[in-house]
Amino acid sequence: MGIVNVTPDSFSDGGAHASTSAALRHCEQLLKEGADILDIGGESTRPGSPAVPLDAELARVLPVVREAVKLNVPLSIDTYKPEVMRAVLDLGADIVNDIWALRQPGAREAVAAHPSCGICLMHMHRDPQTMQAVPMSGDVIPEVLSFLQAQVQLLRALKVDSSRITLDPGVGFGKTVAQNFALLARQRELLEGGLPLLLGWSRKSSIGAVTGIEAASGRIVPSVAAAVLAVDRGAAVVRVHDVRDTVAAIAVWRAMRAEEQPTQTQQGTQQP
Repeated sequence: MGIVNVTPDSFSDGGAHASTSAALRHCEQLLKEGADILDIGGESTRPGSPAVPLDAELARVLPVVREAVKLNVPLSIDTYKPEVMRAVLDLGADIVNDIWALRQPGAREAVAAHPSCGICLMHMHRDPQTMQAVPMSGDVIPEVLSFLQAQVQLLRALKVDSSRITLDPGVGFGKTVAQNFALLARQRELLEGGLPLLLGWSRKSSIGAVTGIEAASGRIVPSVAAAVLAVDRGAAVVRVHDVRDTVAAIAVWRAMRAEEQPTQTQQGTQQP
């Protein structure tokens, strides 16, 4: 999943793709680099970021979506506002990617009314303005899993099929550095929810904390490493800024796995 920030203030590339034409050029570039899904967002959700008014988000996102649907690839829209959800789905977007896990009034109903859109539910502690000021405490895995399972059940009550739902544990959204890496180390436990996982490690501050790389744009190599580790632990989707490098690294991982699996099968069938 390639990230398309149509914002002036995103933590990594804010302003670089803020115009419609720049955003569309970036969409095309990400697809050339191997992205399978484009994730378009009109509001920064970095820690401490202010909320964006509805009209401003619509003005940023809708012109891009109108043109991006012509690219004939799955479009994910990163939003928590039900009005934006309805508008982009009407234009032909395929996925709603919501950091609030559809907890804003009317959001569940907006996606439930659509017959087939994909839905990504993310765990976030508190809100973007306060999440890192007072992060979570305790064991992150059971709390994240319990929260996400509860949100799935609320959607299922609205007759939304589970096949439409993906879960995101919310790396960097109200967690400590240690908790974020616990999500990676114990990621397979999150698969107990029975649904695919989306992981977003790209250029996050926790990567900066353990590598000492302060500039987000300098965290490409460790971000790729985190993406490969997430895939190795069962992630179905990785949300990244650096598509070309991530695709190349995952190709190496896939080649290794392709050779590893036959060997394991042969060992399992050898006679004593």
